[in-house]
Amino acid sequence: MFRSRSGSWFGGSGSKPKNPHSLEHLKYLYNVMIKNQTVSESNRSLLVESLRSITEILIWGDQNDSSVFDFFLEKNMLSFFLRIMKQKCGSFVCVQLLQTLNILFENIRNETSLYYLLSNNHVNCIIVHKFDFSDEEVMAYYISFLKTLSLKLNVHTIHFFFNENTNDFPLYTEAIKFFNHSESMVRIAVRTLTLNVYKVGDEAMLNFIRDRTAAPYFSNLVWFIGNHIVELDNCVRADADHQSRGRLSDLVAEHLDHIHYVNDILCLSIDNLNEVLVEQLFQRLLLPLYINSLNKGQVQTKSGDRPMVSRVVSLFLLSQIFLIIHHKPLVVTILKLLINFEGNQIMPSGFNHESSVAIEDNITDEEKEQRISSSTAVSSNSTSNLTSHLETILDCLDPAENDYEALFGLSLLYAMGQNRGVNEDQPFWNTTEWKSILIAKLMLLLTSACQMTSKIRPVAVDLAINLLIAVAIPNPPNHHELDDKNLAVLEQAKEESIMVARTFFKSEDMFLELFEAEVNEIIKRPLQVEYLLQDSSILLPPTGTPMTGIEFTKRLPCGEVERARRAIRVFVLMRRLSLAISEEVETQLPLVCVQQCIKISDILDLSEMTLHGLTVLRYPTSGFYLFYLDNSDLIACTVVNREGTRLRRFLVIDPIQLILVEPDSRRLGWGVAKFVGFLQDVEVTGDKDDSRCLHVTVHNSPTSTTFLSDRSPAHRLPQLAARFVFDDHIRCMAAKQRLSKGRIKARQRKMHLIGKILDVNTSTPSSPPPGTLHALRQDSIARTRNAILGRGVPGNLGLSSAGTAFPSPFGIRPIGFRRAPGLAVTGRSDTPVRPRSSSAHPTVQRENGNKEAIPLTELSTSADHSQNSNQQDSSAGQAANL
Repeated sequence: MFRSRSGSWFGGSGSKPKNPHSLEHLKYLYNVMIKNQTVSESNRSLLVESLRSITEILIWGDQNDSSVFDFFLEKNMLSFFLRIMKQKCGSFVCVQLLQTLNILFENIRNETSLYYLLSNNHVNCIIVHKFDFSDEEVMAYYISFLKTLSLKLNVHTIHFFFNENTNDFPLYTEAIKFFNHSESMVRIAVRTLTLNVYKVGDEAMLNFIRDRTAAPYFSNLVWFIGNHIVELDNCVRADADHQSRGRLSDLVAEHLDHIHYVNDILCLSIDNLNEVLVEQLFQRLLLPLYINSLNKGQVQTKSGDRPMVSRVVSLFLLSQIFLIIHHKPLVVTILKLLINFEGNQIMPSGFNHESSVAIEDNITDEEKEQRISSSTAVSSNSTSNLTSHLETILDCLDPAENDYEALFGLSLLYAMGQNRGVNEDQPFWNTTEWKSILIAKLMLLLTSACQMTSKIRPVAVDLAINLLIAVAIPNPPNHHELDDKNLAVLEQAKEESIMVARTFFKSEDMFLELFEAEVNEIIKRPLQVEYLLQDSSILLPPTGTPMTGIEFTKRLPCGEVERARRAIRVFVLMRRLSLAISEEVETQLPLVCVQQCIKISDILDLSEMTLHGLTVLRYPTSGFYLFYLDNSDLIACTVVNREGTRLRRFLVIDPIQLILVEPDSRRLGWGVAKFVGFLQDVEVTGDKDDSRCLHVTVHNSPTSTTFLSDRSPAHRLPQLAARFVFDDHIRCMAAKQRLSKGRIKARQRKMHLIGKILDVNTSTPSSPPPGTLHALRQDSIARTRNAILGRGVPGNLGLSSAGTAFPSPFGIRPIGFRRAPGLAVTGRSDTPVRPRSSSAHPTVQRENGNKEAIPLTELSTSADHSQNSNQQDSSAGQAANL
């Protein structure tokens, strides 16, 4: 009795099937829908759950059992969905119904099943249903449902949505009604849907869109973009104090989405649509708002009483057009209007009388009057205003108070020269008659930027140099087109930048770190104009405080350190320009080739073959390297990190690097580099309580990407901060001396190289030979190898069959070698060792007050003994990287 009553409650005949994914379960749910066709408070939850279950069964049947869809279509169950929607069932059921349909169409893979679902026109009826769009959840699921349907469009399925006989296309016409919805998610979905529709390429459908909807839709779209630009301009005018950067960033991002959407339509190469879109863009947006805003004194044409934007915003918008859109008819027309290029044609090419008549049929009488007025104003001013636009752009390059307008003028000119549509026939800069005027403007700008008190930002200098290289060398293999006067001005500006950098070379303590960091920044992060114009902060007036969060290169310097950074960056950029003009290759920067240095996880073969005081270090991936060590170069120690973990390592002190090597317990003589740092960044202090300990801190290298972060150097975490425990105080003293002297010498070498680049007379105790530190290594390697081969020393050095010795990434010092402390290796007893002076040996204070040198053999023996005694204290967790 209870079982039958339960069955009547759910409207089914019998109990619920146990298998939820089966044809029987679908039949059971069909009976539930039959018994509950009228929605009420009592069965609302039941219907929602039934809709969810039907979706799951249909998706399962699409991939496993075709009889499921046969039953679904036989019973016309989709009509139940439509019948439920037509009732005033509330948003709860509608949301579930739209979600069910969205999931169903998104997961259907079988084309036959998809055709079944789209038949009987039920889907189009659901599309045109009057939902309550004031409910955000209903709006979100509805627009998602439409976008999902658009993803299923192709040449076969388009006929389920577009009725050619009745000229009806509800999927498209209903979607474009929300093109300017307040929610960005809805607007993006509409753009995606329209692009999916255009991509189908059905001729009848495209004719319908062009004749019925293209002009109204594109006209409203362009008007909406114009209103958005006016709002962006108002935000720029009102945010002189950089207080509303978040809002400005959102407006710039939205504008970029609009331009990319327009470009996506143009890239589909649908001539019928492109003609309408280009005409609407030119007449309603580009001419009245973008171009006419360049000249403040120009009489405004009728454009719906829309105010003009500022010159900075106008230059910014035009730069975006040339950077993003490459449709030749549009960009060439804008270019002709801006610079009076090849005559006075101002209408987009490709227009004809028939297309113009067809477009006129889709606009109102008021719009026709405005268009006639606009065309009359343009034709009357074509001879006078075309030249004034170019004059305005070039006048922006004059460095008056700052580079606020100059940055966008440079961006626009650079974008013109890089646009593919403009350069399709021939390079743009080969056809310009005003090239000499532009070069003179750029020379004046760079000369001003090289002054000590200049207010031109580094990003403007970088962009001006890129533009000058593009203009002066339009065809890279050919010679530059600068005359002697321009070359003299360029050389004078370069000398001025050297003088300014030289001032900080003598006064700034961190000059070496700043110099290397700026060089590394320029090499690793070259200027990308596309990304530069995505930053909304450049639309605001230049500021000199880092509190705004604006990147250093996009603002004025604050303090001596940032002024030194600016001087270094300007010098390096001017040096790059000079080398490009003279067609030379940079051979001195960067100071150190990071690729040639030892890196973490490099596997090192420390097995030696001692021969006349020389050791061969084999590098498995690159061949054999010459590696010259003495006892203080390779010192066994225990590294205690901040967490208290004790790690047994070998401390290797190279002329420019500090390396911690972990020995391989399975293969003697092999090790892995676990930490690598530059000696110039090392800070070492002794421990007052323990004479065997050193506190070593390795700060961030100037070549790291975080070195020039906006945070204070005091807040930057160092690469390494640990306590080094040596076997005795003598090794501790030797390591401290090596680290301290190595740091001083490494800095002296690099400062000497910088001084040579800046033409500064530097006198250092051990100045390197001409060239970089890498050249120093190469020269020393060659001299040492020639000395070995010239002596005709017997024995195998582990070289290749050709006798080639590869350069060492550790550097070279011509010093003797007996044995590396802590390394258990088999040496040759008959190997002679070059004598060394007693000053090279560690010393100890005896009781009588005299200092006595300790033989290196004693240090080696004690190191081996200490390593064996400490082996039991090491654990598996001590093998972690530092």
